[in-house]
Amino acid sequence: MTIAAAADNEGSDAIIRTWQRLPGLRSLSFNAEPGPASQTDWRGRGTAGIRAERAGNDWRLIERGRFVPAGAARGVTMNNVYRWQHIGDRLRLYHERFGTDAAVFLFELVAESTDRLICQQPHLCGDDVYRGTLVLAETGFDLDWSITGPRKDEHLHYRYRGS
Repeated sequence: MTIAAAADNEGSDAIIRTWQRLPGLRSLSFNAEPGPASQTDWRGRGTAGIRAERAGNDWRLIERGRFVPAGAARGVTMNNVYRWQHIGDRLRLYHERFGTDAAVFLFELVAESTDRLICQQPHLCGDDVYRGTLVLAETGFDLDWSITGPRKDEHLHYRYRGS
């Protein structure tokens, strides 16, 4: 096996292992921290339960929980649905914020190493740029988001875990 073929196998393995973890995910915790250039000062912590649901060849992760902004006495309800597609040597991620039929494509994740996936191209939302990095963990993965724009410098750390 050539070095290039071995690297391709390692990358494929990271994609496959991530894909195989999706149906077993049960919980999510996350924190939001603003960077030095943030004008929104979006910070806080959240937790959610996850229900994984098969949708044809895709997986949908349905997240229901609470986000507590820093300094707030009470949290707010948080609901998200993310759809994952396995396409060859990559995973595509969609946010169903406008419903199943109008899902917003976020980005494709490709393997950077045996346990790390990175977005191939960032997601552009107006003047804001969203990037994602996924690192495999024992029973799930961590998905880190970086959001930059004219007013934004936000960092979100999501910890997805299974049973």
